[in-house]
Amino acid sequence: MIPDRPRTVFVCSCERSMPDFGQSVARGCSSDQIQSGNQLCGAELDRVRNALNGGDDITIACTQQERLFREVAQERGFAGELAFVNIRETSGWSAQGASAGPKAAALVAMAAETVTSPTSVTLASNGVVLVYGRNEAAIEAGRQLADEMNVTVLLTRPDDVTPHRVWDFPVVQGTIRNARGHLGAFELTIDDFAMPSPSSRKRLRFGAPRDGALSNADIVLDLSGGAPLFPAHELRAGYLRADPADRAGLAAAIAKAAGLVGEFEKPRYINFSADLCAHSRSRITGCTRCINLCPTGAIAPAGDHVAIDADVCAGCGSCAAACPTGAAAYAFPDAAALLRRLRTLLLTYHRVGGSDPIVLFHDEGHGEPLIDALARFGQGLPANVLPVGVNEITQLGVEAWTAPAAWGAVAIRALSSARGKHDLTGLARNVTIANLLGQSLGYGADLCGVIEADDPDDLQTVLGRMVPQADARKPVTFLPVGGKRSLLKSSVIGLYEAAPTPVKRTALPAAAPFGGLDVNVDACTLCLSCVSACPTGALSDSEERPALFFAESACVQCGLCAATCPEKAIALVPQLDFQAWNGPRRVIKQEEPFHCIRCDTPFGTKSTVERIVDKLGGKHWMFSGENARRLDVVRMCDNCRVESVMNEGFDPYEASGRPAPRTTENYLRERDATTDKSVEFSRGGSQPVKSGSALHDPRDR
Repeated sequence: MIPDRPRTVFVCSCERSMPDFGQSVARGCSSDQIQSGNQLCGAELDRVRNALNGGDDITIACTQQERLFREVAQERGFAGELAFVNIRETSGWSAQGASAGPKAAALVAMAAETVTSPTSVTLASNGVVLVYGRNEAAIEAGRQLADEMNVTVLLTRPDDVTPHRVWDFPVVQGTIRNARGHLGAFELTIDDFAMPSPSSRKRLRFGAPRDGALSNADIVLDLSGGAPLFPAHELRAGYLRADPADRAGLAAAIAKAAGLVGEFEKPRYINFSADLCAHSRSRITGCTRCINLCPTGAIAPAGDHVAIDADVCAGCGSCAAACPTGAAAYAFPDAAALLRRLRTLLLTYHRVGGSDPIVLFHDEGHGEPLIDALARFGQGLPANVLPVGVNEITQLGVEAWTAPAAWGAVAIRALSSARGKHDLTGLARNVTIANLLGQSLGYGADLCGVIEADDPDDLQTVLGRMVPQADARKPVTFLPVGGKRSLLKSSVIGLYEAAPTPVKRTALPAAAPFGGLDVNVDACTLCLSCVSACPTGALSDSEERPALFFAESACVQCGLCAATCPEKAIALVPQLDFQAWNGPRRVIKQEEPFHCIRCDTPFGTKSTVERIVDKLGGKHWMFSGENARRLDVVRMCDNCRVESVMNEGFDPYEASGRPAPRTTENYLRERDATTDKSVEFSRGGSQPVKSGSALHDPRDR
């Protein structure tokens, strides 16, 4: 809904089968125009038609006739925003319906908080089917599909199979060693692959087998009866598996395979930001939470971050719920939109006079039908139980479990099937953390929890046993803005501010997504390797002097700082310090810089330089005796150190130079120099006398 834009709300009593919540909705949505009715989908449909002629946004408190109302809106050329909300099965059809006015108003107000639709990915299938089996059942399945699709039957360790007189499709032998891909793009590695022998008579025979054959298919129909080819195989688009002995299941699988031809849209459930990922730095692995939780194997390492295959992703949201940085963010809806809806729901509920609200998260596939059945055949939801629909309950992060308590919820529950399609391991971890925080702050030991129920009576029994604890609640009204980490910080601070008995900090289990650091200050040299490794900016330095700062609210306990520290001076402390989350970054260590003895430029730390000088001075041959002056380079900045070494030309590792090559000129020059030394002068004469010379004194005769 566009802020401050007029809105008309239609509230129907569904032929007076439930109370008229018009006045309650008017109190909760005071800026909207409220119209009450008894049969808006029939006798009073013209009232809706007339409203659709205007330019106001419209919310209709009826989901049963949503299709009818949308057709009328299309006929009228309605260009505004049209929203629908169910207050019949969730509020009116209940043994406590007369007291459910605040809930109905809250649900109507929440419906005005729009959710942006996620983008989608397209899976294309041309109908190339690989039927994988052992016997005639696989061949018969291939025959049923062959008229409309391109079929190949692969028999693994086949039983005795009678050869057909005419084969309408290929039948080969082989065992699938490895499989990957999805609808429209399966890649299979096959061992023991062999083609059939054309001369097969009584039983189908095959030629010489070979390993490592490759095959591609759009659809895989697995009738082998063996282990599934994929983890969480029921979530893999295009992979169908059935027991060949189960005729009904086999028929259903064949029918479903026949319908998998064409292009299919699926939501891009996860928005991923690689720059926020804390998976790895400098080949050191940090966070692997999403990889460990993904049931389909859609997430894999990709350097310093991970990669999420949107074509394989089944949308459970466990990765987004566990991701501490927000690199993986759920888009159906996103975390910020979900929290805005929760805030509107709870604040409106309190404003209209509701008390002791219990938030009940549920999905569309299981939770919604169960709530509907409870309303139709049981006593309905209690008046203080506020249902909130999500795509999957496994998408709920810690912020979704804690923020409702800050806004006044006395309990938060998620409705799950006892045989759910998604693993609840990640969900259970978040519930544990939320309960530890809630218990330490006085919210009770079971603030959050999961209700596993497949029968409406079981759901009714569990909800009937929930008696809110009396405590000193003081709900806050913070606005959920920003990314995942910002939302989590706001939720935690809000939970602390609304706490009945606030404490300074809470210890958390190992591998929790947030905590502090225990730094050995004496061992730390302020090399700042940890700052370079930290993916979230929890560790930072200063431009003014050597210093190390820490912001606990940004720490995700990935451990990259501890693994990178050369002094092994850092240890992780899983905890939540509420005061630190609500305060500025703190100083872990800071020192005075050392000033260059030449240019006075500050560099390094004073203690480190002095320690190096102390260790080298007079104790190392390179810096002792006549080489003692070389210690000055340790006291210089980078520029001055290089200049000093280059100008003075000392290099302790320099080898003696090679002798210059000798030439003929060198030889002659040396000979002449030797001859010159033998020249003698007579005492009284001025002419030199050279030994062996042709010049001589005539008197010598």
